[in-house]
Amino acid sequence: MTFDTLLVSNRGEIAVRIIRTARRLGLRTVAVFSDPDRSAPHVRLADEAVRLGPAPAKASYLDADLVLKAAKDTGAGAIHPGYGFLSEDADFARRCEDAGIVFVGPTAGQLELFGAKHTARAAAEAAGVPLAPGTGLLPGLAAALTAADRIGYPVMLKATGGGGGIGMRAVYDAGGLADAWEQVQRVAAASFSSAGVFLERLVERARHVEVQVFGDGQGRVVTFGDRDCSLQRRNQKVLEEAPAPELPDSVRTQLASTARELCESVGYRSAGTVEFVYDAPRQEAYFLEVNTRLQVEHPVTEEIYGVDLVEWMLRLAQGETTVVREPGTPRGHAVEARVYAEDPSRGHRPSAGLLTRVALPSDIPDVRVDSWIETGTEVTTAYDPMLAKIIARGTDRAEALARLDSALATTRADGIETNLGLLRAALADASVRAARHTTSTLPTISDPTPRIEVTASGTLTTVQDWPGRTGYWQVGVPPSGPMDDLSFRLGNRALGNDEGAPGLECTLQGPTLRFTHATTVCVTGAPATVTVDGVPVRQWEPLTVPAGSSLAVGAPTGQGLRSYVLFGGGGLDVPGFLGSTATFTLGRFGGHGGRELRTGDVLHGGAATVPGSPVPDAERPSFGEVWHIGAAEGPHAAPEFFTEEDIHDFYAADWKVHFNSARTGVRLIGPKPRWARADGGEAGLHPSNIHDTPYSVGAVDYTGDMPVLLGPDGPSLGGFVCPATVLTAERWKLGQLRPGDTVRCVPVTVEGAERPVIVDGGILGRGESVTYRRSGDDNLLVEYGEMQLDLALRMRVHALAEAVAAERLPGVVDLTPGIRSLQIHTDPAVLPQRTLQSVLTRIESELPP
Repeated sequence: MTFDTLLVSNRGEIAVRIIRTARRLGLRTVAVFSDPDRSAPHVRLADEAVRLGPAPAKASYLDADLVLKAAKDTGAGAIHPGYGFLSEDADFARRCEDAGIVFVGPTAGQLELFGAKHTARAAAEAAGVPLAPGTGLLPGLAAALTAADRIGYPVMLKATGGGGGIGMRAVYDAGGLADAWEQVQRVAAASFSSAGVFLERLVERARHVEVQVFGDGQGRVVTFGDRDCSLQRRNQKVLEEAPAPELPDSVRTQLASTARELCESVGYRSAGTVEFVYDAPRQEAYFLEVNTRLQVEHPVTEEIYGVDLVEWMLRLAQGETTVVREPGTPRGHAVEARVYAEDPSRGHRPSAGLLTRVALPSDIPDVRVDSWIETGTEVTTAYDPMLAKIIARGTDRAEALARLDSALATTRADGIETNLGLLRAALADASVRAARHTTSTLPTISDPTPRIEVTASGTLTTVQDWPGRTGYWQVGVPPSGPMDDLSFRLGNRALGNDEGAPGLECTLQGPTLRFTHATTVCVTGAPATVTVDGVPVRQWEPLTVPAGSSLAVGAPTGQGLRSYVLFGGGGLDVPGFLGSTATFTLGRFGGHGGRELRTGDVLHGGAATVPGSPVPDAERPSFGEVWHIGAAEGPHAAPEFFTEEDIHDFYAADWKVHFNSARTGVRLIGPKPRWARADGGEAGLHPSNIHDTPYSVGAVDYTGDMPVLLGPDGPSLGGFVCPATVLTAERWKLGQLRPGDTVRCVPVTVEGAERPVIVDGGILGRGESVTYRRSGDDNLLVEYGEMQLDLALRMRVHALAEAVAAERLPGVVDLTPGIRSLQIHTDPAVLPQRTLQSVLTRIESELPP
């Protein structure tokens, strides 16, 4: 039966692989997806995509009715199930056939025969495949005890419908068998709709060896050598290779011939795998099961035989039986490593979250990557944790292992924990190198990668760096970074780091961090109780936390709001986003997973260094409950927007910090202004309203009658006036203001000297239809024309921005346009405001009408 449209009823890397192969063969492709996979690569690659349902597999990928409806609605003539989900569901295969849809895989009868372990075992016995001493289905515990005595302990109690290590229990004596009996039956009934169990001899130092087969459905079956899949965790494969190393020729020949004979005896169709347990000391192999589908590890076979098994499956499904042919002589050796979203150091617990950096090997000879992830992928715990398969081929096993090791060294998946460190450790293990490993080897290997484990996350702990994410203010991306940058930078200096190196900002209650390797740290910021394994330590002084110890940062003790943890050796190892590692929680990017830390997170980076000198007392900021903060007048002060009395009141008031304050801004409670105008004109009814104008960090933004000190996560522009702006050297104080504190703003010049309250209204100068306004010491705001919407003014702002950008002035950080204004953010030490104003005056005179 031929078809021109293929539906792929799977997800992840196998769906990507099948769709790419199908398109290469000229087939139209249809992807199905659940809600978490809405923007997954397989959905984007397919010609058409159909939503199945929400995340649970039973409501999406495992719902045969939904998959068949998607096939019928899109005109798909065939369904490729990949592996997992419906790939070995005999009822689904039969329903496909009944609907006139080709099931790309074995027949329904073959799925049934090999889907139950006891019938598969019987078929293997009839075909002469070597079997471990065992039983058929057992009627009860008494029969099991008798059979176990006959076979000899240890034995493996198995559910007939089990797979992937589920429904299996090693038993070493009669008592253990009695304990395991009900549990295995219960798991079998719940997981596989069958409580049938049987016994087999347990091979304790076993290797897992398998043979790839492919049949044309008419009696012809070919084999593609063998694979070793012994490196497993919880009976799930992690690292596979082909051919199986250190396998006697007689055993290799026996496995290939018996696998072929078994599949020929049932007229096997499509791809499959016959799996064996190999007892190396006895040099005996026993039948384990038949996997009636494409295996995850099939790429190692493809690499050494130069075939495309997915293409074979699709061509056979089209009726092209001649595609099944003897594969020829294998070439070299291939090894595959599965990259999982899990934490091997915590029992392989699944890991979920946003991938903030994905780096996969590319353009490396004889290295292949099958993957579905990319930077920005959201990994959930709803499905199998496999992220990628890294496959390396070499002329021999040593070269393949070395090539895989090099490929893994360039692989990263930041934002979540993965097993990459364990894979690298496994490749370095002596028993693996010598091919003496067994199915019990991997649990004995540990990941040596240094870790900082978050055992308690605190109230709000985020990764920050300094100066943060600059250069994107014009598109609304704030700088973020430490709110108290002074404490942050001093801690890094004490450690010998670059003063902007990534560290942690802790708001209120700090975190508890456990270090697997000795690491030098320095805790700064608000006074807090800091301990190492419960013993108090000093802030502002570098100290080395021993391996295995925990650092705990308590809540500020009455003064200040934020503390900082800096790490020796250059800080935390966190991927940058738009040039910074700073976390912007509202935008869900930067830092660790684009969010605040959670209990259970793992950080990397930091090192034990020679402890530096404590931060000198004279350089440490002082904390209190009453704050004096220096602010320069402008950009929108008196007499245009506020009365002179308003400005006097603003500086004379003892403002109270509102409880509703955050990194976006600190709200102040105090006197209401009188206002110099009745309303905002075209901009709005309230006199605080103005047409969208760029803001500076530290601007005193009046949202109605309440001032807000804009923070590093605040808006880049908005519709409210700002009578004053906190100077850069004073902005650290904003990060330490806590609800209930008292704030008094002190009028200062941009050089930091105190001055009379009213000087110039924040206006640096005026020209024809242009006004230059001060916004702190690091921003200059250019405004055009009257306060009205005018396209011509907007175009002039655009022309000015292009002209300033073309000047490439040293010291310019950001250019942010508003409706009728342009704000230029500078480093005042490099480009002072008056110098910039002179340049702008010249540029203005040169602009065309």
